[in-house]
Amino acid sequence: MQGGQLTTKQLDAKASLLRQDIIAMLEKAGSGHSAGPLGLADIFAALYFHILNIRPAEPEWPDRDVFFLSNGHCVPVQYVAMAEAGFFDKSELATLRQLGSRLQGHPERTKLPGLENTSGPLGSGLSQAAGYAYTLQYIDGAPHRFVYTVMGDGELNEGNIWEAAMFAGKYKLSQLTAFVDRNNIQIDGTTEDVMPLEDLRGKWESFGWHVQEIDGHNIESIIDAASMARAITNKPSVIIAHTIPGKGVDFMEYDYHWHGMAPNSEQAKEALRKLRTLDGKIEGAHE
Repeated sequence: MQGGQLTTKQLDAKASLLRQDIIAMLEKAGSGHSAGPLGLADIFAALYFHILNIRPAEPEWPDRDVFFLSNGHCVPVQYVAMAEAGFFDKSELATLRQLGSRLQGHPERTKLPGLENTSGPLGSGLSQAAGYAYTLQYIDGAPHRFVYTVMGDGELNEGNIWEAAMFAGKYKLSQLTAFVDRNNIQIDGTTEDVMPLEDLRGKWESFGWHVQEIDGHNIESIIDAASMARAITNKPSVIIAHTIPGKGVDFMEYDYHWHGMAPNSEQAKEALRKLRTLDGKIEGAHE
């Protein structure tokens, strides 16, 4: 698997680097979403540098795993992970949201090598992933391929999600693993105020899914959960990952106002200082 030799400590360092790149590109763009991408950095570090069986130098490799981002506004974290993995040069991150850039505010499949789907309207990613996983059942030699998607918890308000959940349960799409970013916020406030989701585990189980709940900032737990999901052979899997929106930047954490807001230059400078040092917890960190 891609980057499978990395230690947990090295993957944690990757996640920290992804967060720094997210802040830098959002500050440069002057717009975009901060909270969700920062909260997802650990999951994306685990995906792109351990879990996904991919070849950045050969993005159309026919035996690859595929990844679909459903909550497309969180694409900054995917862009930085893809650049770090080598799908394109990191210098291009500075073009986020600029006219003519390949790095639009929501991902467009044909613009970048390694992007498997376009996601603007919320609620579509699980259907895309389920459809792909369904086709794998009819391709000889494809049992070793897996399909992954990441969804936001606020996105679960969309009925399309539950149509796809029924479809995946009916056809026992065991090659499908979905992550739910359970950060408890959406653009208008907390999820439980806007549209309560609990009992979330019970909902997914009732649709015929294998369910795990994890700390979405624990790299080892993320990797172990994905491994367990691959071992389930009679139903699709969902991993409810409890995360902190704005993770690593204390003035952003848990604040839903940062859902769709980018830092200004002073905020970015302070955010980068915090991320580079983690209050002195990372050895060799610098200001």
